[in-house]
Amino acid sequence: MKKQGHGETRRWYKLGSGLLCLMMLGTALGACGQPKAEAPQAPVVEEATPPEEPAPAENEPVVPEEPEKIAYTAPLTGLPVDKPASARPLAVMINNAPAARPQSGLSQADIVYEVLAEGGITRLIGIFQSRGTNEKIGPVRSIRPYLIDIGESYGGVLVHAGGSNDAYAILQKQHKEDLDEIGNAGAYFWRDKSRKAPHNLYSDADTLRKGADKRGYKKEADIPAYAFRTEEDLPEGEDASGAEVTFLLKSYKVEYRYDESSKLYKRSINGKPHIDLNTGEQLAAANVIILGASHKTLDDVGRLAVDTVSGGEAVLLQRGKVLQGRWARAKGDAIRFVKDGKEVPLYPGTTYFNIVPNAPTFGSHVEIFRSK
Repeated sequence: MKKQGHGETRRWYKLGSGLLCLMMLGTALGACGQPKAEAPQAPVVEEATPPEEPAPAENEPVVPEEPEKIAYTAPLTGLPVDKPASARPLAVMINNAPAARPQSGLSQADIVYEVLAEGGITRLIGIFQSRGTNEKIGPVRSIRPYLIDIGESYGGVLVHAGGSNDAYAILQKQHKEDLDEIGNAGAYFWRDKSRKAPHNLYSDADTLRKGADKRGYKKEADIPAYAFRTEEDLPEGEDASGAEVTFLLKSYKVEYRYDESSKLYKRSINGKPHIDLNTGEQLAAANVIILGASHKTLDDVGRLAVDTVSGGEAVLLQRGKVLQGRWARAKGDAIRFVKDGKEVPLYPGTTYFNIVPNAPTFGSHVEIFRSK
């Protein structure tokens, strides 16, 4: 038996190598036929759209916005103010003689009183608390004991030029806090050369407060605040378009006529509009109180004592209505209008108090204009 030679061995080696190459080539060609893997992509995020608010139903009621609440109100007018109105009032004695009209500054007063002085002439007392800065006030005139009482009932610094002997006795003995042009505060007043003395003395609220500070007077006071209605409240009483007031002389009459558009009472004297010289506008009031008080003549000059404490008959004009009632004053308080023993609220704005004699009767000094 013959042994295999080296040539045969080489033939098997070549055959095996060729088969191996064919297998490797097939594997490579198969791999080349596969598609390439793509790089991973970031997920696409769609923006969320907020859901639409449903349309209100046709019959759904609309809720109105609440009105802004008023933070502060003035104690004597009930009108809104920017900060607490705690400043001490100024009680200014204002001349009402014919030569003194028209006066200046009364439209800035929170409250105005009118009461008889001597000779049938009335004196006006302007109570300036929440309003009045550099506006001219006057003409300033002299003081009487019952005018001291009215001014102090509001905690006011008493502003005047002179006074009766009885008034000076009270001011000095009781150490009242006052500004007197003749006595202790002449530098805080001035004369208007366009008018004749004594009807030409003026000041303003800012200047007077400087004078009070200089003398060391208290800057604040316990102010007797009034009760006030809201603008929407309906007034009490019977229909009336105004009233005419006679103090003593038949030749001097004050009239208040209701103006429905402004809801104010326009003031006139002897049929002519009573004007504030500062503004050229007619004086007006949201509330008018006419009250009867006992008057007593003290001397040949006609100086008076007026009872501003005991109470009595009164009428109140508001919003085209007149209400019959009484006036009352508690100790340490101001005059108030009451009905059946209860204080009647005022409407926000200026209030005029007109004090007339009780004699011969209260009614003889007041004529109410009844609405037709």
